[in-house]
Amino acid sequence: MDVAFVSHIASGHVRICNADAVTNAPIHVGDSFPAEDGYCQRIIDERIPYLIPDTANVPEVAKLTCTQAMPVGSHLSVPLRLSDGSVYGTFCCFSYVPNHTLNQRDLQMMLAFAELAAAQIEAQIRIEERARDVTARISRIIEQDDLTMAYQPIYQLNNNQVVGVESLARFPDSPSDWFAEAAEAGLGIELEMTAVRSALRGLRYLPRDIYLAVNVSPDAILSGAVERTLRDATPGRILLEVTEHAHVNDYSGLLQALKPLRGGVRIAVDDAGAGFSGLKHILEIEPDIIKLDLTLTRGIDQDPAREALATALVTFANKTGSQIVAEGIETAAELEVLRQLKVSFGQGYWLARPMPLSAAAQFLMAH
Repeated sequence: MDVAFVSHIASGHVRICNADAVTNAPIHVGDSFPAEDGYCQRIIDERIPYLIPDTANVPEVAKLTCTQAMPVGSHLSVPLRLSDGSVYGTFCCFSYVPNHTLNQRDLQMMLAFAELAAAQIEAQIRIEERARDVTARISRIIEQDDLTMAYQPIYQLNNNQVVGVESLARFPDSPSDWFAEAAEAGLGIELEMTAVRSALRGLRYLPRDIYLAVNVSPDAILSGAVERTLRDATPGRILLEVTEHAHVNDYSGLLQALKPLRGGVRIAVDDAGAGFSGLKHILEIEPDIIKLDLTLTRGIDQDPAREALATALVTFANKTGSQIVAEGIETAAELEVLRQLKVSFGQGYWLARPMPLSAAAQFLMAH
């Protein structure tokens, strides 16, 4: 056969989704035409046979304009049925001249191909439906500019004083990774900035000697969105936590984008020890603060390897003028080891859980 294609039929129109041909095809991906002008709807309605070795012998198709225009000498087509029984379209092939060798074996092969193709199409439909749902959910959050934020206290470990809070976005259906889904939908930066703006609105209710840590990705910094969002932020009260999980292709561009932020805000490398680029991230960014990921903190009192790596990072921080914040402190034993290692700051459930803004403001005033 000279041409093969997959069609989708909806609202009385046929759209060509995939096409292949041994020569220049008379149809192309994206072509659309009324269903009654071609074979596809007739195949689905069973007005014409699936197997037509010679179109001249089937009056219903011989009279169609497309039969002569393409031309179509022989035709083999079957419906594409999804698992719920609905018809997506057709899987077709044709030759420019009659082909009397076509038989039931060829038809059975086409039916088998159609079943495989329908399974692939249905899987893609599910992916697209999920993507549309994700985009709609995230777009609503962004348009309303109304995220729920929680604030987790950050302590100076040598005197148990609260020095700052990290803002953490809270979403409905929290098991979903909203930021990852937003990035896949092309809305990652917009959602990040929505979270930053929501966190900044809470800053006015926090004591003036408490700093606010906000999380941003390298992509958000490179886009200029972070600089625009923080343009009017109170100098000295913002800690910008740059995630280490994302791969950075353009460190020179990232450093250039961070330049106008330095001085007004402090820079932290978040999740150190757990992300993509390891120590390179720390070396390139030259952060004010290095945040130990909770995977390093958790069980540090029972694991010499974790303790050794934390010790190395503390030594590095001391030599470069940085400070260490340990995340995820959940036991008294973990806290004691971190104090012995001279880790400057820490946060975690053992010290204080994330809390709503009103509760955080009262907690900080009391401390």
